[in-house]
Amino acid sequence: MSSAINLTVEPPRSPRTRLSGYPLMARMIDKGRATLAGTAGEYHFACPLDQMLFQFKGVDAGDVRTLLGSGATDEAIATWFDSHGTPRSSEEIQGWSAGIEGYLPYQNPEKKDWFAGECVRLNLKPETTTLFDYLDTDDVATFKN
Repeated sequence: MSSAINLTVEPPRSPRTRLSGYPLMARMIDKGRATLAGTAGEYHFACPLDQMLFQFKGVDAGDVRTLLGSGATDEAIATWFDSHGTPRSSEEIQGWSAGIEGYLPYQNPEKKDWFAGECVRLNLKPETTTLFDYLDTDDVATFKN
């Protein structure tokens, strides 16, 4: 059984931390466990970021939440992802992972203004900042004492 971290005092794992080859999974697990424990703070389980992973694998957030609530370990959750939803080859996982890690929100017209504002706040260059760079920097800024 795995316990939740308190996301009001420390950030979830980096979106770059991979479980079973998937970026985002460890972060999603941390947010889900914290949500169930009531310690998620400003973080949200099943947010658009988590949905990217759920959609790629073809799994339902409610099913993942149930699995998290069972106390499953990181390894058990990764195994569950491998065996549920849309089957994915290691090549598909690698390709999706590379794309998601390199995603530049500034290039998306719907996200450009929001992302530019967030980058200014964090002293990042929006044109070259990936979503993962932004999330990691925002986590550090949020928990800086």
